Amino acid sequence: MNKDIFEGKWEQVKGEVQKQWGKLTNEDLDVVKGDAKILMGKLQEKYGMTKEAAEKAIEDLKAKFKK
Repeated sequence: MNKDIFEGKWEQVKGEVQKQWGKLTNEDLDVVKGDAKILMGKLQEKYGMTKEAAEKAIEDLKAKFKK
């Protein structure tokens, strides 16, 4: 899923993100606005993930919404 599609589906994806990563606040998600790089930074900040782990988590999330 490319960046434009991810951003376009952000409202759908946002609920799944909140379920999966409950430490991310609504304010965090408003800042992310579908930008995978910002989401990656938030996951690293809130969960202490490595860059690679955050990238994989986001790719797994994108795969769920590829349909």
